[in-house]
Amino acid sequence: MSDMTLKERLLNALEGKQVDKVPVCSVTQTGIVELMEEVGAPWPEAHSDPEQMAKLAIANYELSGLEAVRIPFCLTVLAEAMGCEINMGTINRQPSVIAHPYTKDLEGMEMPENLLDMGRIQAVLDAIKIIRERVGPDVPIIGGMEGPVTLASDLSSVKSFMKWSLKKPELLEQVLDFATEATIAYANSMVLAGADIVSIADPVASPDLMSPDSFKNVLQSRLQKFSSNVNSVTVLHVCGNVNPILDYMADCGFEGLSVEEKVGSIKKAKEVLGDRARLVGNISSPFTLLPGPIDKIKEESKKAIAEGVDVLAPGCGIAPMTPLTHIKAMVEARDEYYT
Repeated sequence: MSDMTLKERLLNALEGKQVDKVPVCSVTQTGIVELMEEVGAPWPEAHSDPEQMAKLAIANYELSGLEAVRIPFCLTVLAEAMGCEINMGTINRQPSVIAHPYTKDLEGMEMPENLLDMGRIQAVLDAIKIIRERVGPDVPIIGGMEGPVTLASDLSSVKSFMKWSLKKPELLEQVLDFATEATIAYANSMVLAGADIVSIADPVASPDLMSPDSFKNVLQSRLQKFSSNVNSVTVLHVCGNVNPILDYMADCGFEGLSVEEKVGSIKKAKEVLGDRARLVGNISSPFTLLPGPIDKIKEESKKAIAEGVDVLAPGCGIAPMTPLTHIKAMVEARDEYYT
């Protein structure tokens, strides 16, 4: 099995098949300032320019050893295409949604006929094609995006989304269905462009914001619809301590579940998942990868592998000021574990 390609290793790991060693990658944000400066592809330009987007994404694979190329670097591409106003951020701050089209009601809400031509969507698709051409067929490409719950809250605002969940459930269900259709269309366009895996981040589905009952009764069916209609391996990332919803997440149909360090014991989390999904994570981005030191990164990485993590990865998006040597340390720890 030592001649396994990076793509075979990662797909096998996510599908619960045999691997020669645990793959190490990031299913979440990978842009760091050190690499932006190294390859001349800084934010915010690299959020919109396909060439710079591809160059920055490839840099983390080539220079840190992460075993996949993951783009883009924010959770606002689809939201912008559907009418949200975006602050494009700075060299060390990601884009964010600053205005929402449907805060009061859903009047006039309809899917743009040319959705995939809106905003930065084509830039992302072009970047995926550039990456595939440059890294060849054996390196996995991960297309990242906002999940349907987070997109729905971006369209309506978190405040309205939360209010509707309590007082106007029909509006909540309507905006969730709308967002789910859009995320499926965008995800499949990334697969057609060359992505092997689609990874959604759905922070608004976290127990920090939505109750476990709401997740089970309202959100789960939308996530199930997404996973069953996207033509690739899929990964679901939900921020925070997801222990109260981990069992429900495992029933959403995603091959991989990406979790933060707040989940605690990987061993216990794996017991909850059983054979329904594989575990991705959970090296803390803000408290381990960003500050270090390298010894701590290696220690936590080896512990995660020993406890049975299926894919070694940052627990959430890599902080832009994370040193490249700290990301390398996670890869080195994986290699040292097997020697």
